[in-house]
Amino acid sequence: MENVLEIQNVSKRFGNFKALDDISLSIKRGEIYGLIGENGAGKTTLMRLITKLSPLRSGKITLLGDNLRVTNRPLKHIGSIIESPACFQNLTVIQNLKLTSIQHGISNKSLVANIIELVGLELKKNTKAKNLSLGQRQRLGLAIALLPQPDFLILDEPINGLDPSGIMDIRALLKKLNSEMNTTILISSHILTELYQVSTRFGFIHRGRLIKELSKEELESANKSGIEIELDQVEQAAQVLDGLNIGEFSISDDHHVLILDLNANIAEINNQLVQNNIPVKNITKKESSLEQYYTNLLAEQGGF
Repeated sequence: MENVLEIQNVSKRFGNFKALDDISLSIKRGEIYGLIGENGAGKTTLMRLITKLSPLRSGKITLLGDNLRVTNRPLKHIGSIIESPACFQNLTVIQNLKLTSIQHGISNKSLVANIIELVGLELKKNTKAKNLSLGQRQRLGLAIALLPQPDFLILDEPINGLDPSGIMDIRALLKKLNSEMNTTILISSHILTELYQVSTRFGFIHRGRLIKELSKEELESANKSGIEIELDQVEQAAQVLDGLNIGEFSISDDHHVLILDLNANIAEINNQLVQNNIPVKNITKKESSLEQYYTNLLAEQGGF
């Protein structure tokens, strides 16, 4: 599968502050790549470099097969929302989109109406941008980004300011764009539960460095949920659990066993272990989540 984006050894400084430190990553066509990091980690800086809103001075970025140091050609085939949606405040929703059509040389007149409907702004199409709510401005920004029907979509906090219903709408829209139009997406968000639901691969940035990349399948494997039992006699416990027909379980280490069925009967499991002279120190339900994985990853890096 071809790479839509290749970033090689990219660094970025602002005076003495190193915003990005030798970042290398690639995004394949059809992926939804979730970019995760604390405020100031470098997510927005990286997106600004990809869209040439900030000059690249160290490293190489290849977008849609073209070297961005050499040409701006691939920028015609991307859409983006970075920091805050860019629009003309005194123009209405439909006027903003018609102007964007002219800028991109789009002659399909029905496309504007289709995009307005797609992002759920039909009732606000004649409202000036300055009179929209924050969530509605996010929808307008997304509409402007989608109007050129981009191959690659870059979204920096696209669900900022949206209510729960709006968040679900945007989630469904991104999945639709990805599955039906094969749009490749790079997205960041502080709402990690949403990133987890839409992304197919994840990259974690901490203090300007890419500290981890993994697919959703790898994340789920590394961050399994289940009932975790803490004890000393793991081998004996495994024999007892095997006889209980409780389904799949694994020995995590010398002191922990993980039963993958969250609905297993904890009281009965504890009772059987005790009856077999295996003292149980602790039994807890371990829920898998992107937040927990991210917290553990930061702890390995020495925290924030």
